[in-house]
Amino acid sequence: MEGKCKLFLLSLLFLVAVDGGRGGGRGGANARNLLTPLSSSSNLNNAYIALQAWKSAMKDDPNGILSSWVGSNVCDYKGVFCSEDSSETVVAGIDLNHGGLEGILVKELSLLTDMSLLHLNSNRFTGTIPDGLRDLFALSELDLSNNQLSGSFPTTILQLPNLVYLDLRFNLFSGPIPELLFTKNLDAILLNNNKFEGRIPQSLGNSPASVINLANNKLTGDIPISLGYSSSGLKEILFLNNQLTGCIPQGIGLWSDLQVFDASFNSLMGHLPESVSCLEDIEVLNVAHNKLSGELPDLVCGLKSLMNLSVAYNFFSGFSQECAKLYGRNVGFDFALNCIPGRQMQRPEPECSMIPGGSLSCLRIPYMRSVSCGTMLRSLNSSTP
Repeated sequence: MEGKCKLFLLSLLFLVAVDGGRGGGRGGANARNLLTPLSSSSNLNNAYIALQAWKSAMKDDPNGILSSWVGSNVCDYKGVFCSEDSSETVVAGIDLNHGGLEGILVKELSLLTDMSLLHLNSNRFTGTIPDGLRDLFALSELDLSNNQLSGSFPTTILQLPNLVYLDLRFNLFSGPIPELLFTKNLDAILLNNNKFEGRIPQSLGNSPASVINLANNKLTGDIPISLGYSSSGLKEILFLNNQLTGCIPQGIGLWSDLQVFDASFNSLMGHLPESVSCLEDIEVLNVAHNKLSGELPDLVCGLKSLMNLSVAYNFFSGFSQECAKLYGRNVGFDFALNCIPGRQMQRPEPECSMIPGGSLSCLRIPYMRSVSCGTMLRSLNSSTP
């Protein structure tokens, strides 16, 4: 019996020596964990189970990231970050951005209940988002962009109480956008370059987000009239390259902090609302490639923060001297292919004889130079049911 014990100890020391010689300090840490039972930390034990299940589901690892996912010390895994929580070590985040990994998201990821960040940008993950992700109560940032994930909008993530950053860009998600999305306490909602379709939920105006990107989908119908009636903290909103119709809501002027508004490449009609002139911080205003008409308002061209104004490929019939001054202010101003008499690069006359949306009725609040934006917006709010 004594000989067998000595042989066991010699074998164990050999394993420690061999593993300690691989990869310097990282190997030494893994070797030490050969002597540490997994049960020493339930959180790290769960993390080990989750990450090993995920590793087994990977089909390709061109950058060799997963070669470090060996042993029970998950804090030494590449892309895995740990922190101390109530004197206990937990997995606080995973960052595998630009890893080129091919695989799926496994249900065992729901065991990482202490994780606050999950960044998987620019990989080759496919399939749907597991329902179990609803158990990641601590998650505040979820970046799944630039993958090949599919299915309907993953409503399970709307059950995450602490989520503030949601990035699903450049995937294959389809179907409608849920009404509940814009009622959540999200600061960034990035859904562009998917296959979402249907109408934009009326709850859009309830979102407290500072950035909303719905570009390059298959969304139809009107921009919700609720646009701007709740939060004024929105800084960027992008509707470009969808199939939107109807008017640009007058409520756009209530977003006093708005810096970027892009609704280009749709089929919007009617006039550009005068309330746009209340957007004192607006830098980029792009409504090109629509079916807008009327004259470009003086006060819009007079906005002091403007850096780029594009109204090209519409049916505008004129603009004022104030708009002509934009070139002197080094503001990018594109008004090509409209119906402005005496200007070059305009539509041929036959195209201008029938203005699209001539019978379209848009809510418009008359706005005179002597009326302040605050007064106009209070009037607009009082007229809203």
